[in-house]
Amino acid sequence: MPADTQQIMDEAVKLGKLVAQHPAIARYKEARRAVDQDSEATRMLGEMDRQIESLTRQAQAGMPVTDAQQQQLETLQNRIVSHIKIKALNLAQMEFVDLLRKVSQTIQRQVADVPQEGQPAAPAGGGGGPSISGLSK
Repeated sequence: MPADTQQIMDEAVKLGKLVAQHPAIARYKEARRAVDQDSEATRMLGEMDRQIESLTRQAQAGMPVTDAQQQQLETLQNRIVSHIKIKALNLAQMEFVDLLRKVSQTIQRQVADVPQEGQPAAPAGGGGGPSISGLSK
């Protein structure tokens, strides 16, 4: 019997709750909280956002970015990436995104391996077929 949309959504809720229990999620939330509570980190990130926004508006107005502006942005970037709490957040975020990527790829493989009506099952190796930007690996 084919699954309906509501069944899929119900199972997605269950999967989401399961994923939320993974240690990578707890590490990400803790790292995010640590950065949010660090005034220096939030100040630097805010300044980075302001500088990027300002330079974007400047470029859209047809004015080039000066060497001094570029140097100032690079200096701020270097300070941000060397900040211990931001570094921990970046690592936790990479782990979090990697977990979500693995879950998504597993789902995509299942969708790609399901034979459609009138078609034989795909060989174990996968091979061709659409990808989820058409549904395959």
